[in-house]
Amino acid sequence: RQGAAGITASRLDYRLAVEAVPVELTALVETLNEMLARLEDSFRRLKDFSSDLAHELRTPISNLMTETQVALGRARSPDEYREVLASNAEEYERLARMISDMLFLAQADNGLIVPRPEPVDLAAQVAELFDFFDALAEEKALQLSLSGTGQVSGDKLMLRRALANLLSNAIRHTPNGGRIQVRIEATGGTTTLAVENSGESIQPEHLSRIFDRFYRADPSRHGGGEGAGLGLAITRSIIQAHGGEISARSGEGSVCF
Repeated sequence: RQGAAGITASRLDYRLAVEAVPVELTALVETLNEMLARLEDSFRRLKDFSSDLAHELRTPISNLMTETQVALGRARSPDEYREVLASNAEEYERLARMISDMLFLAQADNGLIVPRPEPVDLAAQVAELFDFFDALAEEKALQLSLSGTGQVSGDKLMLRRALANLLSNAIRHTPNGGRIQVRIEATGGTTTLAVENSGESIQPEHLSRIFDRFYRADPSRHGGGEGAGLGLAITRSIIQAHGGEISARSGEGSVCF
């Protein structure tokens, strides 16, 4: 009881001594220790998330403040003011996207996402997204290919967003002249969709965290304006809301989700 009384948010690493209690209470103490381990992990993730969120918000806000202060430093022409406003508008859009994504993930954490189920043709959705991303793929001379078919029950807009995140991520990290393959297989009541792209492999130590919010396996691969590192976290939330699973593997010059 004295040990439990000393446990606080800053002392979640404390564990009750199993050997200090009668054998009848051993299972209870072990369960309490497992609970403390889960709480410690949750608090650590929350702390990291708060720090990352503050860092991500600080950059666009700092840019807005600096540009505005410079613009107010002296009188300028209407065209110069328009340039400043246009630049500021881009930062506002980035902030708006980030806030929207954070609200989406907050809903997912609290189980508020209830997909409206309807038949979704995965091949048709991928084909439409290929058309949408055609200009970007053509700019990098990428080869896009689709094989197989499959149908699932789910919210079409949410699943389309998850697929768009995966394809956008693949296009961003595939080198010029590379390839992106989407394979769909439906067997035994299970539908599997794989998005594989050629390019630099992801090290094993990063694969386990690649779906974490704001996590970047290689910060140098993320230029300004390419998002806040929330796309894969949102994709995982959407897939899990539909009762599915998502994972990633990498090796021999390719990455597959």
